[in-house]
Amino acid sequence: MADRGRRRIPEATVARLPIYLRSLYELSDGPGTISSERLAEMAGVNAAKVRKDLSYLGSYGTRGVGYDVEYLLYQISRELGLTQDWPVAIIGLGNLGRALANYRGFMARGFRVVALFDADPAKVGERVGDLEISHLDRLAGLAESLALAIGVIATPASTAQDVADRLVAAGVGSILNFAPVVLSVPPHVSVRKVDLSIELQILSFYQQRRPVPGSESNTAS
Repeated sequence: MADRGRRRIPEATVARLPIYLRSLYELSDGPGTISSERLAEMAGVNAAKVRKDLSYLGSYGTRGVGYDVEYLLYQISRELGLTQDWPVAIIGLGNLGRALANYRGFMARGFRVVALFDADPAKVGERVGDLEISHLDRLAGLAESLALAIGVIATPASTAQDVADRLVAAGVGSILNFAPVVLSVPPHVSVRKVDLSIELQILSFYQQRRPVPGSESNTAS
């Protein structure tokens, strides 16, 4: 087990780990163990996939008993880096940026919002929660002192690439992008994109294929 930390975990498994974590938190006041079948049901996958995913963490459960919930929470949190403190900056304090800045769930998962930036001089100096909005030009100077690890881009698409370039130049290695644009960054920088419009379009695809209430009975008659 000495080289567990160096074992490559597939991207698909990494994407499911937060889903398992969320499911386990729902059981934090419940039973001390959980079966792979129950966890699979809560996560919306099959039990074989759960067992395979958790094996990458070195967790195999106990036959007839299942997995210890508390220990599994710790294992997944550690693998996702949530046992550390990650300083976060939010850039773009429009409606979305303010909502993100006010979201208290970040701190509970190990993400500490430490700075807010905007290029609009009218917003500079305003307070959102416990933080004051700084001008975007101060990003380079504050990134090192704040040890920024993650930058959240909540700007319009037209300015998102410029913000990404500034984050990269400031040494920020991870970016969460809410702007509806594909960013160009060096290979050593990790980017995750959240495009709400795409998610809505996917929902629209399924929505238009839902049967109209009463249509089946009308067809049958």
